[in-house]
Amino acid sequence: MENLLQKLIPNVMGKLPELWECCGQTLAMILVSGLISFAFGLVFGVLLTVTRRGGILQSAAVFAVLDKAINIFRSIPFIILLFALIPLTRAVVGTAIGTRGAILPLIFGTVPFFSRQIESALSELPEGLVRAAQSMGVSPLGIITRVYLRECIPGIVRAAAITFVSLVGLTAMAGAVGGGGLGDFAIRYGYQRNQMDVTYVSVLILLLLVSLIQWLGNLVIRKTTH
Repeated sequence: MENLLQKLIPNVMGKLPELWECCGQTLAMILVSGLISFAFGLVFGVLLTVTRRGGILQSAAVFAVLDKAINIFRSIPFIILLFALIPLTRAVVGTAIGTRGAILPLIFGTVPFFSRQIESALSELPEGLVRAAQSMGVSPLGIITRVYLRECIPGIVRAAAITFVSLVGLTAMAGAVGGGGLGDFAIRYGYQRNQMDVTYVSVLILLLLVSLIQWLGNLVIRKTTH
């Protein structure tokens, strides 16, 4: 088997320790930036839902500021955002390169997208459930936690799965500016040195990672749908 792999992917076999290190860097970027983005995106998505016109905490000012800020960051291509945030990234984490330097731009690129996904998921909740909770005297916080978040778990999980899949692509793009991970591995060896087997193996690993995320998301959705 090893001889066959040496023939098919000779350049990859000579760089296995570095390949595993890059896989670990990609997973670290996805997990750290993904979990932070999930927390912020969930909060912002809920705020967009409850402060809009007719919401349980209607506030035109809060909604307008948050809505416009999210639209601005969503409209900036991620590769440009990476360079634009270099001063802030250096100030916060001390470096703008490597895995640490990629975390902050990944968060800024993911939170607006996930916030919109959460807003869309919560908007699918029947208005009657919210009105019924209000008529029973449930507080706004109670409505958010016991009605919106509990009843919309499948939609939230679906949004999270879509966001994490998108995040896989962003981590690969971060490799173009020295962000580390599989994207950086594929660019340095697959593109710059024309070692195509490195490119194909990197793509295959990313595809397997995306498939795993989608499978886990679908599993949780089936378990929580009622």
